[in-house]
Amino acid sequence: MKIMTLNTHSWQEEQQMDKIKQLAAFIHEHDIDVISLQEVNQSMGAEAVPHSRLTHYRPAEQDIVIREDNYAYILQRELKTEYYWTWVPVHVGFVTYDEGLAILSKMPIQQTMSHYVSAMRDYSNYRTRKILGIQASMQGMDTWFVNGHYGWWEDEESFRGQWDRTEEVLAGLRQGRLFIMGDFNNVAERRGEGYDYLMNKGWHDLYLTAADRDEGFTVVKAIAGWEDNKRPLRIDYICSSHPVSVLTSRVVMNGERGPVVSDHFGVMVEIEGK
Repeated sequence: MKIMTLNTHSWQEEQQMDKIKQLAAFIHEHDIDVISLQEVNQSMGAEAVPHSRLTHYRPAEQDIVIREDNYAYILQRELKTEYYWTWVPVHVGFVTYDEGLAILSKMPIQQTMSHYVSAMRDYSNYRTRKILGIQASMQGMDTWFVNGHYGWWEDEESFRGQWDRTEEVLAGLRQGRLFIMGDFNNVAERRGEGYDYLMNKGWHDLYLTAADRDEGFTVVKAIAGWEDNKRPLRIDYICSSHPVSVLTSRVVMNGERGPVVSDHFGVMVEIEGK
């Protein structure tokens, strides 16, 4: 079982369509089972896609409009293997986009969920945050996969409050198998901040529990939100509610394992069994 997370930085990349094709080819080549994507954008003024063309799509909220340049919609159509998928808008991104979260799954989606985790719910403000989840059958077990793009520890809409709300939302799901992943915007090596706060809640970082892992860094330059950055950062994670046997954790889409398609690299873990 392979799980991947990636902040796509969509429609801010040069040669964006080529990069979508490259990502689709990587997903197909490595036969990835679940993919969580952040900064999954669509132009607010683009044409709406008729429902009849939304193959294997399952909405997470009512009245969501999928538009022709929705990154997840295009990616799903580029994949050579059928994937089930969902997408939810979170806030305005880069002035002209509906910025959201997406999950693609080789397994049929049984349920979806979407919840605010920020105190702020102003769609025009980038500090507004949600989580998106799907339930699917993994290794014969009903499993939740949850995707999030969180704020910073010291921001006015702090990661701490967002994570407290996440814990409240997920409390009833943690009794079963649950994975949460995404762009956490908190550096793993920085003590006493968001990463430690997360780990102290009993989550299992699959990077740390992997039998074989690499350096783990997913941001290696200055990017939006990290404008003064001068060192490699590990801020994108895949975590589980219960211990699982992780064979490998790899940074991907980094120029070595897959082409660079975003200002973030991705993370892919392989879990024992199928």
